[in-house]
Amino acid sequence: MSNQVRILVADDHSVVRAGLKALLERQGRFRVVAEAATGEEAIAKAAEVQPDVAVLDVRMPGVSGIEACRQIVAGVPDCKVIMLTSYAEDELLFAAIQAGASGYVLKRIGDNELILAIDRVSRGEGMLDPSMTTAVFAQVRKAGEAQNAAAFSALTTQELAVLALVADGLTNRQIALRMYLGEGTVRNYVSSILSKIGAANRAEAAAYAVKHNIREIVPPTTQHTPDGTVIT
Repeated sequence: MSNQVRILVADDHSVVRAGLKALLERQGRFRVVAEAATGEEAIAKAAEVQPDVAVLDVRMPGVSGIEACRQIVAGVPDCKVIMLTSYAEDELLFAAIQAGASGYVLKRIGDNELILAIDRVSRGEGMLDPSMTTAVFAQVRKAGEAQNAAAFSALTTQELAVLALVADGLTNRQIALRMYLGEGTVRNYVSSILSKIGAANRAEAAAYAVKHNIREIVPPTTQHTPDGTVIT
């Protein structure tokens, strides 16, 4: 069948390879065109047969599945790679993503889920084992928070607080009241902030602060004047 998905299966255990091949070839739309027992063999077979999808064990003797993935993605651009692993290990997951894997699933995955994963990656979609989703989102969130923090790295703590209030739309006078500072002091802070972040005016500074989620770094708090009045 010309529309069959051509698959390379790589695992150092022959029983696993045989099981995967039997499972996949029961689907009329899949055909296992090559098998490999090592990372080196997987790279060579991928270059030779140009499969649509390569299903690679993460841990293989010699060249690892991660490195094999990297070389297959580079050498056979149309081949999508699914990494198979016995354990949910965050470090290996992110290494696989960086190597260009389109899918990452655990070996305990059900037959139907593996078939779905191959279907999805063959269409150019991604597939991540549900048990690993939380780890990925946590890592992405951590990276985003680090990037946002870096955007304000030149500012002092006081300047960060002033910028957060500028982003909230407060005037210099309102900021001065909120922070118990002189209005001239606030003006000096604003001027310094504009210079450090490369903003031409308050509006640009506010937009910059919102874009980089300043409220994740400077959470809003209720403030009062010395006489007890709530400042909003």
